[in-house]
Amino acid sequence: MNITLRQLATFREVMRSSSISQAARAVGRTQPAVSTMIANLEEELGFALFVREHGKLTPTPEARYFFEESEAILDRIDRTERTVQRIRNLEEGKLRIACHPAASSVFLPRLLTGFLADKDHLEVALIMRSSDVIEDLIASQQYDIGFSETPSPRASIEQVDFDLECVCVVPAGDPLATRPVLEPQDLDGKPMAVLFEEHATAIQTEDVFRAAGCSLNKRFELRTFLPGLQFVMAGACYMICDMITAYSYMLQNGTHNTLAIKRFRPEISNSVSVLTPGYATPALAPQAFRAQLIDAITTMKQEVDAGLRAGVNIPTT
Repeated sequence: MNITLRQLATFREVMRSSSISQAARAVGRTQPAVSTMIANLEEELGFALFVREHGKLTPTPEARYFFEESEAILDRIDRTERTVQRIRNLEEGKLRIACHPAASSVFLPRLLTGFLADKDHLEVALIMRSSDVIEDLIASQQYDIGFSETPSPRASIEQVDFDLECVCVVPAGDPLATRPVLEPQDLDGKPMAVLFEEHATAIQTEDVFRAAGCSLNKRFELRTFLPGLQFVMAGACYMICDMITAYSYMLQNGTHNTLAIKRFRPEISNSVSVLTPGYATPALAPQAFRAQLIDAITTMKQEVDAGLRAGVNIPTT
């Protein structure tokens, strides 16, 4: 058989209305065209669908059976079309994201909340892991997007890298908060919060203090910079931290910031990357969120740089 969806839809309208003329109006065709389509359908099926007597159209028993099947097919097509539309609009599917600690509390959830605002049926899996674990999750295609510290290049991962300068976080009322740029001499011997000694930022911090002939007083050694914000707010220390941690704090606290972030020189950098599987064709939703994440990182860099150059607290948007 060679039955078309248009024939089925036309047959359905004739069955519902018991009228060729009404069915023609419903499907937007002429009466002769509808009559011809029904005749062709009957020929294709090999049995009559309607009995035409005295100007009245009466469905045959076979037509009633076929009507049930036709409705089931057309309903399934309608559901499929709605599903396709939701996929096209990024409202259907699943988005799997693995994120490193610095961006997991505010930066990425804030961005993701906006992305999902009109996507009620899009499922999300979001986990926080260390950067080396994230790299493996992306390489093995277990997750769609990774946001981590920059790994070494490998064929199984596509990555977009960002070199972000670290900033110095000080209490807003501290005398150092009035200075546009801080140097090792300003923090010589003062209590500091730093990451564990193997981390790249900790190594760079040690190096710049040593080169300046200054003492690095490591009062707090941390796995991530997030708890260090609390220590700085309490006046227990100062901290040279990654840009995302400081920016996330500013976003979360709005105009009620009790911390100030300042440029630090010589520059200490922290490189982060947006990772996607290298051997997989990405779905539409991960593609779209990846683009938004890249834009958000670029915007953060611009806002932080503008705020640091102006010597004011970073604006919250």
